[in-house]
Amino acid sequence: MTPEQAWQMILRQCHQPDTASDRWPSEAPLSDDDHARQLLQLFQPLVSPGAPAGNRRVSVVAQMGQSLDGRIATVTGKSRYINGQDGLVHLHRLRAVSDAVLVGSGTANADNPRLTVRLAPGPNPVRVVVDRNRRVPDSHYLFTDDAAPTLRLVARDNQSPPPPAGIRSGVQEIPCLSGGEGPIDPKEVLSILEGLGLHRIFVEGGGQTVSTFLTAGLVDRLHVLVAPMIIGSGQPAFSLPEIDSLTDALRPQARMVNLGSDMLFDLAFDAHH
Repeated sequence: MTPEQAWQMILRQCHQPDTASDRWPSEAPLSDDDHARQLLQLFQPLVSPGAPAGNRRVSVVAQMGQSLDGRIATVTGKSRYINGQDGLVHLHRLRAVSDAVLVGSGTANADNPRLTVRLAPGPNPVRVVVDRNRRVPDSHYLFTDDAAPTLRLVARDNQSPPPPAGIRSGVQEIPCLSGGEGPIDPKEVLSILEGLGLHRIFVEGGGQTVSTFLTAGLVDRLHVLVAPMIIGSGQPAFSLPEIDSLTDALRPQARMVNLGSDMLFDLAFDAHH
């Protein structure tokens, strides 16, 4: 089996599970290609049918791209590109197997991302930007390129209409979040997305948004892409509550995968919920 064949098998299992002729896990060991086997092992937990942790109907995969010293951007916010080409291809593959890709307003504002699948075969996910106070300019790609349905989640008030029953093309602004300036409530976000039929959620960034989902215990799988780079100062990858003892540290099941340009830490939290 070639890597291309393995990836097509992953896409069929993800998006056409009722019609796919492939059956996991029996076929996975048949691959003699290291890259193909690596793809199957990495993505099988993300696309195979199964209940998320905590009896949720929505599964959450998050990713973080960082330097060796745990930085995701310089002190001035520059982050393109910390990870190499292999890490970027992996990022696009994660988008391709997700129903929705989600970013916070800080990342959307600073990076002006497209959140589309361009470096790997596969469909574009629904794009979700958590923009409670409408910080992201209307001129950004997410709101102008019409490349995929885009949901802009903003704060609700007493006059806000109920959430929509479905997803339409273009940009939908959904007043559904609690107001204020503190961290978002990720449970509110997942409730809205589940109500719209989105069950496989990819939290792509930024560091604060991923940390908020981690703190809430709502991340099933986390992929940390570490680039062989030392920045020395800048924005930290994770911002989590302080702990007194290492016994309180998060200790997911871990596996390391050499992608080539980056080292991937594949972290499974679902077994701990």
